[in-house]
Amino acid sequence: MSVFVSAVGFGIASGAVIALASLGFTLQFGLTNTLNIGYGSFITLAAFIGYGFVQLGVNPWVTMLIVALIMAVGSAAYYSGFIRSLVRRSVGFGSLVIATAAALIFIEYTIVLVAGPTTKSYGLTSGTTYHLWDIVWSSQQLAIILLAAALVGAFQMTLRMTRLGRALRATAVNRTLARACGIRVERVSIAAWMISGLLSGVAGVALAMSTQAFTYTLGLTFLIVLIAAAVVGGIGEPLGAVAGGLIIGLVTQISAAYWNPAYSDVAAFALLIAALLLRPTGLFGGQARRSNVAAVA
Repeated sequence: MSVFVSAVGFGIASGAVIALASLGFTLQFGLTNTLNIGYGSFITLAAFIGYGFVQLGVNPWVTMLIVALIMAVGSAAYYSGFIRSLVRRSVGFGSLVIATAAALIFIEYTIVLVAGPTTKSYGLTSGTTYHLWDIVWSSQQLAIILLAAALVGAFQMTLRMTRLGRALRATAVNRTLARACGIRVERVSIAAWMISGLLSGVAGVALAMSTQAFTYTLGLTFLIVLIAAAVVGGIGEPLGAVAGGLIIGLVTQISAAYWNPAYSDVAAFALLIAALLLRPTGLFGGQARRSNVAAVA
């Protein structure tokens, strides 16, 4: 029983990072119908930019804030200069996915060119440990969990209580109708990509902080997990992304505890396949979309 409870604790800590990344990924898809495979390279880039600041002696949490802002601007530029240009040329959905995959490869090998292929590490200690029943969390893990909860809560408040949030929901429901109602959908889309970039920055640094060592393949490997989380929760649905992230985190850590840790991603793949077969729309698919329609109306 203690093994299971400990695995649950690790699963929550892992799921918090996955939830943040998956939320950013699904926000891009929900607003612009873009399955951005290049999002994995954002995670990698954030981790390496953070590594540079940590090497300069900047506090890791201050580094996380700086990197989040950099990635927010970079994500908006990526959308405006690359994605939107392709859409205006009437590039199809499949071709757009291939283009973003090519962008991932380009960015990650640019990172190799600049930083090299060797492993990197922030070299951080776990800090004080806290016990809750048989769950043991380090101060670093606990801080990441609380930060993820705060960011998700802030996003939900923005989505439900602000003018930007109403514009985001209206654009996600019907882009053409939102434009007809006077909403500047391109500005809203840029704002959404900035938010998703900010989340990728936080997730990338948090993931690097939680990992003993990482390489330029960090984001590509993590992309598999966050896509599984987005699909399980309901791709395009923010709450689904968060729920999916926690579920995938728990499943991978519990399977690692009772099986071979090297194959923990196999459990994520199995859950992804099961979700596609049993509930293709995901746990929150349809339900969240109907609530958005009602709220906007």
